[in-house]
Amino acid sequence: MQSIQNIDKEAFRQARLSRDSRFDGIFFIAVKTTHIFCRPICPANLPKEENVDYFLTAAQAIEAGYRPCLRCHPDSAPKSYRWMGTATTFERAVKAIEQGILTTHSVVELAEKLGISERYLRQLFDQYLGMSPKRYALYQQLLLAKQLLHRSAMSVVDIAFACGFNSLRRFNDAFSKHFMMAPTQLRRQHSSTTSEYTILLPYKGKLAWTHMRDFYALRAIDGIEEVTETAYSRHLLHQGQQIKFCISPSENSNMKLTFELEDIRQLRYLISQVRRQFDLDADTDVIEQHLEQCQPGLVKLSGIRLPGVWNTWEAGVRAILGQQVTIKGAIGQLNLLVQTCYEGQPKPWYFPTPEQIVALDLSFLRMPNSRKETLKRFAQFIVEHTDAPVTQWLDVKGIGPWTVQYAQLRGDGQVDCFLEGDLIVKKAMHQLPNVTAKSVSPWGSYATFHCWNWLS
Repeated sequence: MQSIQNIDKEAFRQARLSRDSRFDGIFFIAVKTTHIFCRPICPANLPKEENVDYFLTAAQAIEAGYRPCLRCHPDSAPKSYRWMGTATTFERAVKAIEQGILTTHSVVELAEKLGISERYLRQLFDQYLGMSPKRYALYQQLLLAKQLLHRSAMSVVDIAFACGFNSLRRFNDAFSKHFMMAPTQLRRQHSSTTSEYTILLPYKGKLAWTHMRDFYALRAIDGIEEVTETAYSRHLLHQGQQIKFCISPSENSNMKLTFELEDIRQLRYLISQVRRQFDLDADTDVIEQHLEQCQPGLVKLSGIRLPGVWNTWEAGVRAILGQQVTIKGAIGQLNLLVQTCYEGQPKPWYFPTPEQIVALDLSFLRMPNSRKETLKRFAQFIVEHTDAPVTQWLDVKGIGPWTVQYAQLRGDGQVDCFLEGDLIVKKAMHQLPNVTAKSVSPWGSYATFHCWNWLS
């Protein structure tokens, strides 16, 4: 297991004593005398150092027998994956589990999806977390349940099924065993002022809502997305089930997520995707401090986050349609594509699937034939290689490094994709000599958006 002893415990001690918000989500503090674990920012009285344990994840603290604090809510801490290092396969496994894959699939099926053996998958979890994938999945279910109990007005029954439990009894038993109280007790202590199908999603640092809203408004797809002064809304199909959500700024560093689900069990997936799409796990204060050290004046607007799209497939389509044209021209072609796919069908519409594109005659698109052929080849590639990493797209004729990087940035939320080949970024780099892919790493994606904003 990756032990806290391998990290600078003195830094964690100082962060704990000063309640340093920069460490929120990076580690957790467990108090031996109370058997409770907290975030570094917890307002409770500071315990003595000899009574403290440190953990890199909330799951590790629960595994060690601690229960989450009811004041600082570790379940609501912004997530940090710094403890993963460069273990890409492990990171993919963790994200899949957090989206709820083990509630519908076995560990063997997850391993197959990742292209590794079940034994190796278990070894990875033992190495990094000291627990099995199933155990980690259970703790994620419980942490989400606790978050929903005090950050939404959903019924306890809906929460149980949304978190992947097959019955209310199993949920009550697991929750009471690990948190030492029944879900109904916690609900009585934390009444919510939100509507039943609304949840508050916390974030860290600043969030430039106007910048993000305007970015989406320029690229919104008619019949699928709607952007107003105060909110972004979208219609989706996932596993054949309809999803609609609306997200808007709220108070106290929260975004308000309102949702409609045909299957409440998809809530975990929705929350995970929304947090990634709107980059709510980024600490913009830390990122911008680094970028300003690299190039003073680069950060003209604080709080810029990565405005993602729903998945890499959508990002790839947007990138192909946007090759060598303006934003207005690209979204015009995308709207034409969607309208043709759903001609004669009432709204809402959904982003076209690879299968729809493969079956469609693309002659109606107003673009060079070579680009139409690239789009068709790309769709066929995704049909045949659903889980292929984005880097393999380079095997498709017509797709180059820029398209791959764009998809990694907006579709996968990768933080270090500096688009140095982009024309606007090149212009910014000419006036910002200290900005290079190496200097802005590991926050190249943010540097890209700050370069775009710098010249806007």
